[in-house]
Amino acid sequence: MNKKKRQKLTNINKAIIAIILTATFLISTKLLAHNLSSAKSNGLVGETDSGYLAAVESSDLSLNNFVKDINKKRKLRYQAIANKNGVSLNTVEQQAGGKLIRKISNGEYVRISGKWKKK
Repeated sequence: MNKKKRQKLTNINKAIIAIILTATFLISTKLLAHNLSSAKSNGLVGETDSGYLAAVESSDLSLNNFVKDINKKRKLRYQAIANKNGVSLNTVEQQAGGKLIRKISNGEYVRISGKWKKK
């Protein structure tokens, strides 16, 4: 096989891998969003003024792990935004917290200054 054909196959393989990874990410994101939406609407979790999610009653280990996983992803996203814009992580967290609180639906919980409130 000549060099051009090998390069073409390599590029095709890379494209296929990219498509598979994108599809996997989109599917898992949709499932996560659905589970997060359900957890919020059922009053299990709520948004906080710090930009992170919290369990309303934190006795369920699997729920706490779910919240930790979401918050870990949020922190990575917040840090990337902070780096891109030359601001502190804290600034991005506070702005995100305000935005998320404004977007919550009626009946969902929000924790402001350490106190839970139902919208």
